[in-house]
Formats: sequence, structure tokens, C-alpha cells
Amino acid sequence: MAQAKTGGLRLVFWVTLAVFVLDQLSKYLVVHGMGLANRLSIEVLPPYLNFRMAWNYGVNFGLFAGDAAATRWILISVALGIVLFVLVWMRRDPPGRMGLIAAGFLIGGALGNVVDRVVYGAVADFLNMSCCGFDNPYAFNVADIAIFVGAFGLILFPSGKKAP
Repeated sequence: MAQAKTGGLRLVFWVTLAVFVLDQLSKYLVVHGMGLANRLSIEVLPPYLNFRMAWNYGVNFGLFAGDAAATRWILISVALGIVLFVLVWMRRDPPGRMGLIAAGFLIGGALGNVVDRVVYGAVADFLNMSCCGFDNPYAFNVADIAIFVGAFGLILFPSGKKAP
């Protein structure tokens, strides 16, 4: 049993690391390497995919972006609290393989956005997608995708135990 928990946490670690590195690398390459921080907009495959620089001081879609300094540290604390909660959950009641992978996605994404808040004071969002006559004004990043996929995965695969 202890071996299974250790193996499960190892899987969570590797998925977390992969997501975190992909998120931070994509942000660095686009925001700094391609100069999006200064250019503010790069058309990639218009209108379907564009890079639009957005510094997010709040949560999704800029919600709760009031007092930037206080919000920054509150959101960092909340994200780290969620990471700790998910790690304890994975240790105590590890789900199946898909749930462990989902946990890694959520944790990797959360840590990617935490690093942004610590380094920049805000999350670097740059992916903008529109389609079919709908002009999406919002931007997001790889970490946001990973958090969504991870949370959805933990809902779908919450436990490795079989129902009675």
C-alpha cells in the first residue's frame, strides 16, 4: 500500500513538473522571446489564435483584481493552500491513474501561476482564441488550461476505490 501511494505521488510529481515547465517555457518564449510584453499583440492564425498580452491581477477574467498588492498575496496563499490540499488528498486517498494525472495538471498549473505572481506581480496571459464571428476579448495561458483540465479530471476520477 505504501508503495502504491509513493508511486502515485511520483506520477503526480512528474506530471506537475511537465506542466509547470511547459507553462513557464511558453510564457518566457512568447512574452520575452517574441517580445509580446512590448508588442502587446501578435497575430498567429487570425482569428482563431492570437497572442494578446494581458497581465491578470485577479482570478479568471480579471475578477477580484482590486488592491493589487493584497490580492496578489491572497491569491498566492489560496493557490498554495489548494496545492497542499490536493497533495494531502492524493496521499490519503489516491485515485486511479487518471485522477493522479489530473492532480498533477492542477498542481502544475497552480504553481505556474504562483511563480508569475511572485515574479511579475500578476499572471502573464497571452493565448487568445476566437471563432465563428465571436470575438473573445480574454486571454489565458497554459497554466489556466492545466488547472481547468486538472479540476475537471478530479471531478471525473475522484477516487481509485470501486463503488459498493
